[in-house]
Amino acid sequence: MKREILIAAALGEREPDLVLKNARVVNVFSGEVVPGDIAIAGGMIAGVGSYDSGKRVVDLGGKFVAPGFIDAHVHVESSMVSPPAYCTEALGWGTTTLVTDPHEIANVAGGAGVRFMLDTSAKLPVNYYVQLPSCVPATPFEHAGEVFTAEKMKPFTEEPRVLGLGEMMNYPGVAGRDPAVMAKFELFSGRVVDGHAPGITGNGLQAYIAAGTGTDHESTSWAEAHEKLRAGLAVLVREGSACKNLAPIIEGALADGVDTSHMAFCTDDKHLADIRREGTIRWNVKRAVECGLDPVKAIQMATINAARIHRLYDLGAVAAGYRADLVVFTDLREIDVQAVYKDGKEFVRGAFSFGLVGSAGEDDPITHSVHLAPLADGCLTLPKRESYPVINVMPGNVTTTRTDLPASEVDSLIAAGKLRRIAVFERHHATGNVGVGLIAGYGLTHGAVATTVAHDSHNLIVVGDNEADMLAAVREIERVQGGYTIAADGRILGTLPLPVAGLMSNETADTLIPALDGMIALAKKQGVAEGIDPFITLSFMALPVIGDIRITDMGMFDVTKFSFIE
Repeated sequence: MKREILIAAALGEREPDLVLKNARVVNVFSGEVVPGDIAIAGGMIAGVGSYDSGKRVVDLGGKFVAPGFIDAHVHVESSMVSPPAYCTEALGWGTTTLVTDPHEIANVAGGAGVRFMLDTSAKLPVNYYVQLPSCVPATPFEHAGEVFTAEKMKPFTEEPRVLGLGEMMNYPGVAGRDPAVMAKFELFSGRVVDGHAPGITGNGLQAYIAAGTGTDHESTSWAEAHEKLRAGLAVLVREGSACKNLAPIIEGALADGVDTSHMAFCTDDKHLADIRREGTIRWNVKRAVECGLDPVKAIQMATINAARIHRLYDLGAVAAGYRADLVVFTDLREIDVQAVYKDGKEFVRGAFSFGLVGSAGEDDPITHSVHLAPLADGCLTLPKRESYPVINVMPGNVTTTRTDLPASEVDSLIAAGKLRRIAVFERHHATGNVGVGLIAGYGLTHGAVATTVAHDSHNLIVVGDNEADMLAAVREIERVQGGYTIAADGRILGTLPLPVAGLMSNETADTLIPALDGMIALAKKQGVAEGIDPFITLSFMALPVIGDIRITDMGMFDVTKFSFIE
């Protein structure tokens, strides 16, 4: 019936539900800005042209109208709020479609975590799509909450909002034709498989694509992006909070005169305060225009390109037969969002409400996810060595370098504040695994900082100058079932609970952002170094796929050799 209604509204035989008059329509097919009216019926665009009447008529007075923006790759959990709160912020800035990879919560709760994200996003005024996490756990060098196999993925493949396979981080498994990896590619044959191929080049890149990979968001330079583009990958240009790769890629594409039609925008990981201030994909468009990209081409990357890459053929254009997901603004360069329409209905912040998600029961894998073994005496004692590897953190960066110190110097350097102890506690299955090591450059005058946000397996990570405060912080995290905490002199100075899988809050942005700002300020007061985010930096110290040296619940890990440090 919807098709007949659209035809009748397009012909003027039936009054549209809404007419947006006197618009300047960004036409993503022709690359033009064209004046016209937009007729909407049943949540779809019936026509663009001359339409004088409708059940409701809004005169835009010459404002620009573009398709709703599409975030081509995002981990909602990294915002630290659940899907309803996240979508409120993203929608307010014109992002009407998300292609999400819930691998953060899957590392904690497996399929139950994926189901949670699907269920809590089902009734939101946003197109919320999922790419099933491909690498849970990300490596065999840490313990996650579950091993998410192809067999466990099968029940989700029939979900209409599941598009394909999430970022395949296991390049060695692809190159080595690991049967478990190949089973996942086979399960999603004919669907979009997202890639994760930082630094993969030459024949290795060709093999990675031959396996069935279709996209990549990990390029940090134009040279890397250009090779991937030439090889057939859709390049998703990332501009998040930690990884800001847009400028070199866009500037390089412009310098070489390369077509951008197989490129789209994504945020990957963006913090809630940054989203509140800048938006998500709207910010990518603005930054690309500042780099010299034609505004309409930037909007194409934010809309129709992303829709085609992910085979969302009713999204990404202001044209008859497309969903009426629209963003209205007055400045083609600033993208100063004035209104957002989702399925032809204007989005109003605060128009939908949401409460607590999940239960507080001890059998709930989402809200009761911190399971520690009893804290044994000496669990934070450094292993006996003649010399110790040290993680050196760098301001404004998630990569690290390694130095080695004689055992005789460790205590004096800790006392001088130049060295801190760092530990990762396995928190999913109460195995008692604890990896203990040393870190430099983090700062922290006195006390301990701990969190359950520890990429990618999200065990409990803690840093401190003394064992008593580190253990106090660990116990506090266990008490609140995940989050951020700071301890000093045996007492808890501040805690931000993240009870949803130890990753997300039940609060809105209005509540969470000030609370997070307060925790960061408190950590800085305790001496965390300038240029170091006390919690985000700490969370990446447990990620054993980014060099040079990390720590997991199994010990200190040399990423360059892909092996533990004996």
